[in-house]
Amino acid sequence: MTSAQPGGNGRNPYVPYLAKIENTLDLTYDVRLFRVRLIDPAVEEAFVYQPGQFAVVSAFGVGESPFDICSLWQPGAPLEFAIRRVGTVTSGLHALEPGDVVGVRGPFGNWFPMEEYRGKDIIIIGGGIGMAPMRSVVNWVVEHRADYGALRVLNGARSPQDLVFTNEFDLWRSSPNSELVLTVDRGDDKWKDRVALIPAVATELQYSPANAVAFVCGPPIMIKFTVKALQGLGFQGEQIITTLESKMKCGIGKCGRCNIGQSYVCLDGPVYTFAQATQLLEEL
Repeated sequence: MTSAQPGGNGRNPYVPYLAKIENTLDLTYDVRLFRVRLIDPAVEEAFVYQPGQFAVVSAFGVGESPFDICSLWQPGAPLEFAIRRVGTVTSGLHALEPGDVVGVRGPFGNWFPMEEYRGKDIIIIGGGIGMAPMRSVVNWVVEHRADYGALRVLNGARSPQDLVFTNEFDLWRSSPNSELVLTVDRGDDKWKDRVALIPAVATELQYSPANAVAFVCGPPIMIKFTVKALQGLGFQGEQIITTLESKMKCGIGKCGRCNIGQSYVCLDGPVYTFAQATQLLEEL
């Protein structure tokens, strides 16, 4: 389930396509949603992607980094990236304004096999900026609601101010047979939802593994203990899907910095079942 770059035909895969920032939206104090539009209409038409794929975004004169594409593909629609300001490249991107030009390479990697999960209950567990790739899965299920069973979303963060996509919570809650549970590590005077770690909440909610698949994304420590919680509930490795996005590098598997055992995350991932990820780690 890998995707070729649009406009291939021997084109240098390291040369980015030009894209213009259409607009931005501050999701938190340090996470900004960028909507960018590819300038060449032919490239835009060919840039078809699936939930879970990523692209490498350039701030010219600063550098480039890989980011999940958190929007759903639609003809003529802009690409969306939720970018947290944590380093040189992300700070360079945050300094840009609508109308400025960035570079985009991609789409890269495999994707969440949503067609395979038709008829199943979908459980989404995301921590902090880990909700970026999860957003596309949630919105896919919302847009194809009749094709899936229950939709259960568990979204956690360090604090209420770190929750992303809060402007979409009402949409997710109002979707038929859907539930959104929020939790933070520490609340404030206005916080009315749970104050607990994500793995503990997953155990408390007693998610059923019967005809279900769970998507998990967030900090490595959160993924580790959330997977343990799901396993305690009876989920098997093939029922737990994660994304090793932190290993994504050049996008085409040439720099060699994304390899885990015999797998190159930029080519074979970043989406893996937990069973696949465990096997990779055992091979190291």
